[in-house]
Amino acid sequence: MNRSVRLALVALGTAAAGVLIAFYVVGFLLVTPPTSTAVPTGTGTASLTLQTVATYGHPPRPDWVSYLVRDAQGNWQHTTYFEVPAHSVVTVTLYQYDTGTGLRNPFYTQVRGTVGNAMTINGKRAQTIDQDTAAHTFAIPDLGISVPLQGVPDEAKNQCEVTPCDTSMAHNTIVFSFRTGAPGTYRWQCFVPCAAGNFLGNGGPMQTLGWMGGFLRVV
Repeated sequence: MNRSVRLALVALGTAAAGVLIAFYVVGFLLVTPPTSTAVPTGTGTASLTLQTVATYGHPPRPDWVSYLVRDAQGNWQHTTYFEVPAHSVVTVTLYQYDTGTGLRNPFYTQVRGTVGNAMTINGKRAQTIDQDTAAHTFAIPDLGISVPLQGVPDEAKNQCEVTPCDTSMAHNTIVFSFRTGAPGTYRWQCFVPCAAGNFLGNGGPMQTLGWMGGFLRVV
């Protein structure tokens, strides 16, 4: 193979790599999920209703773990971009349908940054959970908020297989409130390595907006 052919092959390979990188940037970094607005519940208060599921059950990634949010019309939306009012108390009701994966860092077993540094699990007040039973977390690091989400038992009957899940299926209901301050945009995410089939559980849905992390817009 002469030098000019080798150079042409190298150039072709470089161009192909550039195309793949461009597809990644457009497909994963520049495509923004829709934003769901918190439901006003009074002066200075609002609510968000979320669910976490073991598998989304629909294209393009039916086997990926995910969050969903319920909009003002009561419909479940597949997005992790939320808008909440500034200088308000936001109450989050989270239906947790996934089984436990476990936390690698016990720091995240503690409830932090919520009103009273607490939550309720199925109506019972809690400030911590067992490290091995966590399914996910809801954490907004820049606001100091971290809430561990109790997983349902592996042997639980009637587990949800396809979203949206409903409350007749095995789940834990987790409720907490937090105070917002001035307007801004804050990254939130899950810190449980729950992406089965990905390296150390941290690839795929853990790295893709719209699945296990997103942005909270305070307006």
